[in-house]
Amino acid sequence: MKIHFIGIGGIGISGLAQYMRFNGHEVSGSDISDSAITKKLRTLGITVTVPHAAEAITNQDLVIHSAIISPKNPEVIAARAKGIEVLARREALIQILSDRKVYAVAGAHGKSTTTAILTAIMSGSAIIGAESKAFGSNVRYDDASNVMVFEADESDGSFINSNPYCALVINAEPEHMEYYDYNYDRFYDSYRTFIKSAPLRVLNAEDPFLSTLKDEIEANWLYPSRDIKDLQYILIEDEPHTRFTLKELGSFDVWGFGAHIALDASLAILAAHESMDIEEIRAKILTFKGIKKRFDIVGSEDNSVIIDDYGHHPTEIRATFEAVKEYAMLKGFEKITAIWQPHKYSRTIDNLEEFIKCFEGAQELIILPVWSAGEAPRDIDFKEKFKGYNLTMADSITRANNKITVVRNKKDLQTLDKGLIIGFGAGDLTYQIRGTA
Repeated sequence: MKIHFIGIGGIGISGLAQYMRFNGHEVSGSDISDSAITKKLRTLGITVTVPHAAEAITNQDLVIHSAIISPKNPEVIAARAKGIEVLARREALIQILSDRKVYAVAGAHGKSTTTAILTAIMSGSAIIGAESKAFGSNVRYDDASNVMVFEADESDGSFINSNPYCALVINAEPEHMEYYDYNYDRFYDSYRTFIKSAPLRVLNAEDPFLSTLKDEIEANWLYPSRDIKDLQYILIEDEPHTRFTLKELGSFDVWGFGAHIALDASLAILAAHESMDIEEIRAKILTFKGIKKRFDIVGSEDNSVIIDDYGHHPTEIRATFEAVKEYAMLKGFEKITAIWQPHKYSRTIDNLEEFIKCFEGAQELIILPVWSAGEAPRDIDFKEKFKGYNLTMADSITRANNKITVVRNKKDLQTLDKGLIIGFGAGDLTYQIRGTA
């Protein structure tokens, strides 16, 4: 088929586009602007046009668009005028994954990491919502297997259409509630539908919502507080690893620091153990090297380390920051500097009290302007709310070698070149902290 993807620069849509390209289809796409993703897609032989334009629609058989694309998009209008089938991503999943044995990973937090760990353990294709550093992509294609390890997205309800053979759920914390019209019954019913549609289920028994399903759903339940023991944080070749024992299955080492990493890894191990020998799992999990923008060590010298992290929800940031403190202690750093670029006014305001607690233990907190993601600006008094910290309000940062310069009003405020420096955010902070902005 000839398939055109609108919004192809998004991580989710780009994953489907790459998979369909590898699967033998002729793929094209468009986005509002160029990015690292669109440039990479072109190297794979995918035609990408910028910006959206009706002329991009020629003789395609199918058009697939991301959730944020409007019905008034010129390519959507042109495709419908030509009688070409137009599907939202969530609708297209039914066709794309219909013949796969899908290990679908869901949850508000940790699903990219868990999906990447499961991908490291199991053979088969994979579509992840982040780039796995082990193979430098968010997609792995294996035409010798019908297994698909898939990061299933609840933000637009598309996880229901992922044809799960195994439903692996880390947590069901309310997020993206605008899609569910802030109806919590509708939100939780979606998770219930997703889980019940899979013959194999691996679930976190201590999640507040998932715990209510124990009498209703047969599953392989993980009780983190009692099933994961002997947690240790170690350096293997100077890289962070968490060591833990899982149930009666013995000890495992996995890349990354934190109880949340042990939880993600444990769920992946239990899902894989249904079809794999535990010793093979123990060896293969060591091939996981983390995912890009999650505790991503982007600079390291004797007296400083720079880390980029995608965390943009207080639960994510808090868990990662606990790992940061452990890592700083093992590395012998006395100072931790946190740089936070809040993501969306709505998320920041809705979770402001939790955000205030996230950075406890930081010797310095630098807050950048809110990355609006298209939202209208709203007033937030960061100076007042975060006055308990050693706070600096800044406009941006720049990176040269292993030094970070903090900028406000086009003037350099200070240089950060000692200790552990970590940036949190889902906006363009990742490019600033890597020195590629």
